[in-house]
Amino acid sequence: MDLSLGECVSIHLVFILMADEFDLLILGSGPGGYVAAIRAAEWGLRTAVIEKDVELGGTCLNVGCIPTKALLFSAEVYDYMKRGKEFGIECGEPKLQFDTVRARQVQVVRKHNKGLEFLFRKHKIETIHGWGTLQGGCKIVVESKEGKREVGAKNIILATGSEARMLPGLAADGERILTNREILATPGLPESLLIVGGGAVGVEFASIYRRFGAAVTLIEMLPRILPLGDEEISKELERSLKKQDIKIHTNARVEKVEKKAEGVEVTIIEGDARQVFQAQQVLIAVGRKPNTDNIGLEKTRVELERGLVKTDEFMQTAEPGMYATGDIVAGGHQLAHAAFMEGLVAVGKICGKAVPPMNQRLVPDCIYCEPQVAGVGLTEAEARKMGYAVKSGKFPFMANSKATILGAHEGFVKLVCEEKYGEILGAHMIGPSVTEMIGEVVTAMRLEATAEDLMYTIHAHPTLSEAIFDAANAVYSLTLNA
Repeated sequence: MDLSLGECVSIHLVFILMADEFDLLILGSGPGGYVAAIRAAEWGLRTAVIEKDVELGGTCLNVGCIPTKALLFSAEVYDYMKRGKEFGIECGEPKLQFDTVRARQVQVVRKHNKGLEFLFRKHKIETIHGWGTLQGGCKIVVESKEGKREVGAKNIILATGSEARMLPGLAADGERILTNREILATPGLPESLLIVGGGAVGVEFASIYRRFGAAVTLIEMLPRILPLGDEEISKELERSLKKQDIKIHTNARVEKVEKKAEGVEVTIIEGDARQVFQAQQVLIAVGRKPNTDNIGLEKTRVELERGLVKTDEFMQTAEPGMYATGDIVAGGHQLAHAAFMEGLVAVGKICGKAVPPMNQRLVPDCIYCEPQVAGVGLTEAEARKMGYAVKSGKFPFMANSKATILGAHEGFVKLVCEEKYGEILGAHMIGPSVTEMIGEVVTAMRLEATAEDLMYTIHAHPTLSEAIFDAANAVYSLTLNA
């Protein structure tokens, strides 16, 4: 049988498409994507990850969690060195080498980029670089500089992440007007930095740059910084940041941002007054926008809510065989560790494993400024609004011996409990290493433990975690160390 050239090409393409069938395709290699890929491979699925960027790891590893925490740790070391005399160590005035700090930040990121590449090779996960667009029917076309490639799978996980929101009419320029992405790449330490947004990103960068010596001003549109968190925590953090000479303006709306010869000029409306600020750079930290545009969702049954993907508790969307994880999930937390668990739940469901459903109430919220902030579950106000009879217990780090040893007295631990049975509804902490401590309470809540269970859990001494023990005692109006 004679075949035309076109027919031969068609047969060849069919062969390629059949060879490009996978058990699971994952769109995005951030926390939700790479964790899901590794678990899927461990459970025997032929898996491929589609990634538009050169490096694996998404926002978290490349321009989010990891580089910012590297900077925060350098700031903490610098802080302690400046306080050396207090601990009996004199080494003169420490000198900040900001270029070296930045180089170490990059080194940390690259180490974990290479680690992910190794894990993908180890588990035989295929990486497909390019922009993936859904075609319906569990097919994706990937466009790259090499051309187009169509791949298909029995299941797809959407893990496309998010990007920084900008103020209307404003665009990042990589030099003076910045988001979390650009600020990690700009050379040198600015003399002054104005930050728009008093959420997690805003207060973390305020903490970094002020401790490195920059003059920092923080602008928040709502009545308090960390507006979604516990009110007492917000007040304590604002007090502490102001003590560090960070200028904070709440109930303040940005009216205009203008580039000037020496930097930027920002006009705000605070109450009835208009104020103008000058700074070398401005960081826009007003939240995250889900990356759900231009990925072909209109060709599927996936339902959106303000750009976020609606899923059930096993991360399934309305499209058969399609799941979503991470920053694009409606009703979820835009946090890396939430994406990790969502990815594991989704893969478990795909593989028919007896995995528990995703519990968004048990996602801890951690902010790595100085002092650190951590919380999980309901705040007091939320619990009362939901009709709970609430009893809380609070313990200050001022009375914790390990905090005294560390010279870190600020802050407290607060447990929010249901009054009758002592069920733990939430926990909110501010102080030294609370981002490490919150895991104990998350475990307790997952196991439906009570404040009494924590009160009779033996905590090592001296440790910061004893503050949780003392807060549990305080729920029952019993105190040992305060």
